[in-house]
Amino acid sequence: MRTYLDCYPCFLRQALDAARTNGADETGQRAVLHQVMRILETVDLAATPPEIAHRVHDVVRTTLQVGDPYRTIKAESTRLALALYEHLKVLVEAAADPLEVAVRLAIAGNIIDYGPPGAPADIATLQIAVDGALQRPLVTNHLEAFRSRLADAEHILYLADNAGETVFDRVLIETLARPTTYVVKGGPVLNDALADDALAAGLDRVAAIIDNGTDAPGTILDRCSAALRAEFDAASLIVAKGQANYETLSDCDKDVFFLLQVKCPVIARHVGVPVGSMVIEFAGRS
Repeated sequence: MRTYLDCYPCFLRQALDAARTNGADETGQRAVLHQVMRILETVDLAATPPEIAHRVHDVVRTTLQVGDPYRTIKAESTRLALALYEHLKVLVEAAADPLEVAVRLAIAGNIIDYGPPGAPADIATLQIAVDGALQRPLVTNHLEAFRSRLADAEHILYLADNAGETVFDRVLIETLARPTTYVVKGGPVLNDALADDALAAGLDRVAAIIDNGTDAPGTILDRCSAALRAEFDAASLIVAKGQANYETLSDCDKDVFFLLQVKCPVIARHVGVPVGSMVIEFAGRS
């Protein structure tokens, strides 16, 4: 998926949010924005948004001289989500269709995203997202195709998105009941999950955790490690969470199920759904 001019304000807002989150004064904030604007002057719009965001957030970390600008936010998001874990399990176990409910909850967890605005700041807001996920339609609904592929899957490759969302992923993986490899980022970017974030959410109890060898958003395969690319090629079922994974993999030559909440107009137009939609979309060769 290519980048559009509509993406530019989002890149700038992400950079400004990161600067403010880390206590930069106005001079520091301006320095970050000036560096990002220099990048945007020369970027190739044929690149995916995560490819450009990779450069943007590298500049943010370098300018602010901070390794992981969202470390505290990620820990708090995981704490909030873990407070709901037992409730999520009860919802799944009591459901007439546990797989559908677990998928819906995994999509609900995708609201914990500090790329676009609107991430929940407290458990009440997160609970509202959970309640809504059980009532709202799946606007793009390839659940039955997912159920069919799952029946034949020997191993699942699960591409993570955000810290905190990891807890919701854990509930889905427990429901899938298949050997699973859970893929996190190789270095910090936005509030994307790292290995420590996955461990804090208890993913090691239900999946093998590996990192993808890069600190780029989404899954930019040519920047990922050889080990990750081998896992990707061999996987019998791939689940990809969030917008950045959709942006980087929607055109790849591999069968992928995307689980996400559509949070921006650019992706909404690309998917063909309204902003705010809950989506499970199959994209692939068959």
